[in-house]
Amino acid sequence: MERKIEKFFQRWKEDKVRKPLLLFGLKQVGKTYTVLEFGRKNYKNIAYFNTLHNEELLKVLKKERSIAKLVTVLADLADVSIEKNDTLIIFDNVEDEEIIKSIKLFGFDRNDYHVIAITSRRENLVKFSSEELQYKFMTEMDFEEYLWARDEKDLADLIRKSYQNKKACSKHAKIMDLFYDYLLTGGFPEVVKESFQNISRGYYESVKEKISEILRTFLTECDNLIDIPRGLEVLDSIPSQLEKENKKFQYGVLGYGRRAKEYENVIKYLVSNQLLYRSYKIRTIKSPLSSCRELDSFKLYYPDDGILSGKYHLTKKQLQEKTDLKYALFENHIAHTLFEAGYSLYYYQSEGKAEVNFIIQNRMGKVIPIEIVKQGSKSKSLSVFMKKYVVTDAYRITENNFSLKKGVYYLPIYAVFCLNEQIY
Repeated sequence: MERKIEKFFQRWKEDKVRKPLLLFGLKQVGKTYTVLEFGRKNYKNIAYFNTLHNEELLKVLKKERSIAKLVTVLADLADVSIEKNDTLIIFDNVEDEEIIKSIKLFGFDRNDYHVIAITSRRENLVKFSSEELQYKFMTEMDFEEYLWARDEKDLADLIRKSYQNKKACSKHAKIMDLFYDYLLTGGFPEVVKESFQNISRGYYESVKEKISEILRTFLTECDNLIDIPRGLEVLDSIPSQLEKENKKFQYGVLGYGRRAKEYENVIKYLVSNQLLYRSYKIRTIKSPLSSCRELDSFKLYYPDDGILSGKYHLTKKQLQEKTDLKYALFENHIAHTLFEAGYSLYYYQSEGKAEVNFIIQNRMGKVIPIEIVKQGSKSKSLSVFMKKYVVTDAYRITENNFSLKKGVYYLPIYAVFCLNEQIY
């Protein structure tokens, strides 16, 4: 399966001031497979090391502090010739700081060795922080990559062309149908691959459930044991939180008498490891938007649509017919797509309760409001917002085709991935 991150790897390989790359992202998003595929296509040799419980490797890395000696020993351990510029050295499942110390050796001076380290814990970025390393975040497959995997690259190109030209898409109905499939499978590669087999839906649903349980095991590493059941309560509450008309995270949904102070640490843990994405409420607009956020008012989203649709136990027909659940999935999709494109997430709520679902700010400081509009409804929140604040770009996300009305760009829900162009 082709992944967008491969283009980044190619630029990294060709960079004259290349440093060891630390790749991070949730388990099961395809990190190891994609790096190995990149190595296979672009290098003569691959020296792969699974660092998990690898005492022999750890002993070597603690001992050797010269690149020449280290490369010699690594070549013996991997039984592979390690050649400058022609071998990709991969350290997988990196958790130990001693391993990172050795990897940093390759980043002090230009030495023409290509090294990628892989970790599933975002918290490790703080622990491993160093100017001798580069960092890259990898996510599950977005809808564009999903279309590539289905051999529908022409449709993906058509979406981008329609977005750029601000004109209706001639294959809108077909793409919407495929997008509903994506909402059911999500973007974890193993689930996507299983869904293509055209067997029973139960097969890929079981794979989704397995991945969901793998992600939940992160909670076993909480410092405070009491946070494990609390974290599970938070994760399990997300479907009902998003099904509400007011999607602000409410502790009362967790049970009677639940208090914010009890859950503050575990929510921070879940968000910092990107098991959940958080969007903060803002009541005013000024730059940077982070200065406007209300820390006690926020929404939480899953990092994958398939996990959420699985919690709702939806068939494709039910997804299309159950409006509240469908738009809960739409909002979740927009949230994780924007976050994974590099945006911080905010939502706007005025004193009069007018709400704009997402407010983002690009790297140039431009504030961009994004409103979800249900079919047949006449939402006025975005119009109220635009009268109060000067904005040059505004979007409404719908199930309908591309259009431009009164200075507002209407995007079909399947085209949200196009907004990643705003930050490059």
